[in-house]
Formats: sequence, C-alpha cells, structure tokens
Amino acid sequence: MTRSGKILVWALGGLAALIATLVVLVATFDWNRLKPRINAQVSEALKRPFAIEGDLRVNWRRPAEESGWLPWPRISAEALRLGNPDWAEGERFVSLERVELSLSPLALLGRTVRIPQITLGGPEASLQRLADGRANWTFEQGDEAEDKKPSPWTLDIGTVQFDRALVRLDDRVLKADLQVEVTPLGAPIPFEQIVGEAQAGRAARGGGRPQDYAFAWKAQGRYQGQPLSGEGKVGGLLALQDSELPFPVQVDLRAGKSRLRAEGTLVSPRTLSVLDLRLRLSGDSLADLHPLIGVTLPDTAAYSTEGRLSADLRAADGAEYRYRDFSGKIGDSDIHGNLAYVAGKPRPKLSGELTSNQLLFRDLGPLIGADTGTKREESGQPPDKALPVEEFRTERWRDMDADVRFEGKRIVRSKELPITDLSVQVHLENGRLRLEPLRLGVAGGRLDTAIALDGRRTPLDGQARVSIRGLELKRLFPTVETMRDSLGELNGDANLRGTGNSVAALLGSVGGELKLLVDDGTISRALMELAGLNVGSYVVERLFGDEEVPINCAAADVGFKNGLATPRLFVFDTENAVINIDGSVDFKSEAMDLDIVPKSKGVRIISLRSPLYVRGTFKNPDPGVHAEGLIARGAGMAVLGAAVAPVAGLLALVAPSSGEPNKCGPLLERMKAGRAD
Repeated sequence: MTRSGKILVWALGGLAALIATLVVLVATFDWNRLKPRINAQVSEALKRPFAIEGDLRVNWRRPAEESGWLPWPRISAEALRLGNPDWAEGERFVSLERVELSLSPLALLGRTVRIPQITLGGPEASLQRLADGRANWTFEQGDEAEDKKPSPWTLDIGTVQFDRALVRLDDRVLKADLQVEVTPLGAPIPFEQIVGEAQAGRAARGGGRPQDYAFAWKAQGRYQGQPLSGEGKVGGLLALQDSELPFPVQVDLRAGKSRLRAEGTLVSPRTLSVLDLRLRLSGDSLADLHPLIGVTLPDTAAYSTEGRLSADLRAADGAEYRYRDFSGKIGDSDIHGNLAYVAGKPRPKLSGELTSNQLLFRDLGPLIGADTGTKREESGQPPDKALPVEEFRTERWRDMDADVRFEGKRIVRSKELPITDLSVQVHLENGRLRLEPLRLGVAGGRLDTAIALDGRRTPLDGQARVSIRGLELKRLFPTVETMRDSLGELNGDANLRGTGNSVAALLGSVGGELKLLVDDGTISRALMELAGLNVGSYVVERLFGDEEVPINCAAADVGFKNGLATPRLFVFDTENAVINIDGSVDFKSEAMDLDIVPKSKGVRIISLRSPLYVRGTFKNPDPGVHAEGLIARGAGMAVLGAAVAPVAGLLALVAPSSGEPNKCGPLLERMKAGRAD
C-alpha cells in the first residue's frame, strides 16, 4: 500500500473512530448536567424563573413515518416550571409534569426548528391580569428588543397532544375568576354530528371542511359578578397552525339566569378572525346580558332566541357581529329580526330591525319597570306605590349607540284594551335615548309620541310629546252596548317634561299640559268598572245610579307643575247635568284632592245634588260625599265661561266625527263667550 493510501486509511479510520466516539458520547451523555445552563438561559430570555426540576433525556431513533436512515433526537423533560412576574400572586405561571418531542436534524440546515409532535403531560396554567392591565401572560422584551432584527430561524410545530389541561383565570379587567379543564375526547366527533349537515356544508364551502371535535372542556367560576358554568368541545390543535382551516367550537354557558349555546367554526383561531356560529340565547330578561356581552338591552320578560351569529373580527372600523334571521319569544310574544353590532369608536353601535307578528300587551310591562309579579322583589317597588320606582340604568346608555326599529304587527290584548299595533324607532347616542316616532294604533285612530330621555344628566331629563287623533269611542269601549252606535271620538295633545331616573320620579317632577276632548259618548258605572276605575264607578253610581248616561262633550285642560296636576278646565256635559272636576293630583306623593260638582240642567233630577270628593292615594283612594254644601271652585257654566284660554286651546281639537257635527264645538263656543245657556 502506498504512503498516500495508508494516510487515507488512517484518516478514515480516525474519522470513524471520532464519529463512533461522538455517538457513544451523545448516547451516554448525562443531559441533566446541562440543566443549570438551560435554566439560566431561559430564565434570562423570559425574565422569569424557569426550571427543569426532573430528568432531562435525549434518545436517538428514526421515526417510523419518516424516510431515510438518519435518527432523530427525541427529547424528554420532567417537572418543568415557569414562574410569575414579581407583582403576580403565587410562584408558578405554567407547570408541566412531562414534555416529549422529536426534532428533525436535517431541517436545522435550513434554519428551521421542525417539531412534528409535542406531547404534554399534566399541563397547568394560572393566568392573572390586574385592573391596571398588567397580565402575567405578557413577557418583558428588554430595552434592546426594538433594535433586534427578525430572527432568520422559523419554528414549525405539528400536533400538540396532552392528557388533561387545567387553566385558572383571575382577570380583574373582565371581573372573571374561572377554572377551565380541557381533556381529550378519546374518539373524535365529526363536525356535522354536532352542527348538522346544513351548517357543515356551509362551513365547508366557506373555507374547507372543519376538522372533527377532539377535546372537551368544562368551566366553573364567576364572571362579571355572576356565577358561571359551562362546557363544550373544540377541535384539535392542528388547526391552530392553519389560518384557513375552520376550527370547530361548541359552547354551552350559564351565567346567572342567562344561557348561551353555540356551535360552529372559528377561522384563524390564533388571531380570532372570523366566527360563524348557530347561536341560541335564553334567560329571564335581555337586560341581564349586558354584563356578559356588553350590549345595552331593555328589561323584558323571559326570552329565548335562535339564529346565526357571524363576525368579522378584523374589520378596520372595529369588530362586526351580525345576528341574522333569528327568531324566538319574549314572554309569550314572538320575535324575529336581524341585528348588527360594530365595536367601533368612540362607542360601539347596535342597529337592525325587529318584528313581532303577535305581541302580547302584558310583555311590554317590564320595558317601563311595570310591577309585574316576577319583577316585584327585584324592582324594590313599595307596596303602597302605584307608579314604577325601578330606576333606568342610564349608566349603560353611555356604553354604546343604537338605531333599532321595532314593529309589533298585531297586539294581543284583552277585549277591553283596543290597541292594535305598535312601531317605534329607538335612537341611542352618547347616553341620550329617543323613541321617535313611537306610534300606536288605538281604536281606529293613532297615538303618535316622541319621547326623549337624556341620561347624560343626573337626574335624567325627560320630554314627551303626544298626539291623540281619531280614537273612535265605539272601538275604545267595545264591550259597552250603548257605545256601539256612537259616532264620537277622542282627540288630545300633551307636552310634558320632567326629571328623574324612574317613571315615578319623572311624573313626580312633571311640568307641561294635557288637553283632551271627547264628544258623543256614554258614561255608566259598568263602563268605569270595565276600565278598572273603581273610583270612577263609585262617582258615576252616586251621580247617575246604574243608568247609561249620554255625554254630549267631555273636555279637559290640565296643567302640570313640579308633579302637581291642576285642572284648568275639566267638565262633562251630559243630558242631565254639567259636571265639573276641580282640585289637584300630586304625582310626587300620589295623593289626590278632587271635588266633583254636578249642576242639574233645568228641573231634571240626578241621583245626588251634593258634591263628591276623592281623597287618598293612587293605591288607596278614598271617595265620598261632602257632608255639607260646597261652593264649587269653578262649578257651573257661568264660572267655566271665564276659562277663555283653556277653551280656546281645546277648540283646536274639535274635528268632525264621521261627517257629523261635533257636539263639543257649540259647547266650547258658548263657554268661550261666557254663556251658560
């Protein structure tokens, strides 16, 4: 063998020996000797205490699924701990009982750290965020972080597997204190088995078939001050690496008395891009959803809805949510519509249209704080008060803006209540709520209202303009036999203003005026009872007995000042007598002090010549007969004739009824002229 050949043999032999030595060294090396250095470097990089407290091992094997002869290092570590920043409670942020992963050596040549699979054993995390926004899942970058160039290395992680994960969340910003447990399902559940074929097909057309459900989760704790519990399913973690692969989610949450159920997909879950869910909501009141979803909704009866929730969380003007083609019930009324919510600046905005084909009148009660049986204890309504005292939640009005239209096509009510339909446009802007127009179909006529409530002020400032036109008396009192042939109408106007954060407070400070005019009607004790006016039935019985008495005209002009209602003119012109009502009603104390003074026409005799009175409160009225004669304050046509200004205002409400002359016109003209004949 030549000299050069011997040198080559020795060189190859030496290289082989070196490689063998390296292989033996790597195979037998105690990797635990590197733990102090690894722990120190990771702690320095993360600015957190990090430690591998158990064994650190590296085994070499060729993966069965990979071609080639080169073995891969399989790294395993036990008892890994990552600590919290100094300000957080507790020592540990994340802990793992065991981590196993395989690393591709050839990929390192292309500056890629390729890990096809990671297996985690017993992962636990304790997430904390303070009210000032500091969160323990946010890591310090160091002063030089902005000057660093992007790393030329890339990380490629395949699947992540774990046996059971436990996450604790203490979030002072969201007021959340939760514990979430995630476990593998064992056998995957097909996406269409949970959501149905129709939704699965839509998801597949939108971005490919979603993967199957792979994990189950359970949550328990409190959120926004309410007890919360929930469960559901999610897809495998493979979809976290593919921004275009729909990630399946299923949610069933109970928070307080509200329940939310949803099934569907989340596209690009790492960046929370697009949602497409079938959403079902139910609870005792829509207002209860505010602390959960941040949307200001009114107090209602118990509700349930189902529809499609889609969301684009990447929109330039703020995340956009659309609850489309939903239907359900509020109380016993049906509800349908479409809503859109844009989380923009300076405030989010809710817009859309809602429709009820059959709206039960009693389901409107909670909207104004009415004392319904189920809400009495929660509202704190005093037993001796008739006006609702529950306060409007004006602090919520500043959370968002709104422009929503609602239409009740047919109102289901008792036979005695002749309201047929309702429509309203709700405007909410920076704490100012307007219901304009608010329209009611009543007894063949219209009640048009504009309400403005300024929640920016304390107490709230409220205004209301009301126009009553063409309410037919035969429809207004459909159960009264003698009204069926009546051609009379009710017309009126009101302009009121008050301050206060409840219906009771607003009326307790109300100022303004109310004008009403009724012609060609009938009055009786039975009519008052049907209307629920027990005091009225007493008064009518005292005046007329049980007879049906025709009304030629009834006119009222009432002034309001600081909650005190004083009739400037309140008169009934009947076949037998002219009846004047005088006194006052105090809406602040709900006290009444009224005198009802009859004046017979000619020699006709009515049941009672003495004046009547009504005292007491709205809840406990006290009607009676004056024991001694009373010189009426404004009794009789001679005195009424002096009320020129009120009469002039009421003349504007005189309108022909079905082409017939209005009976109030001549009476008011005589009163204006100061004549009692």
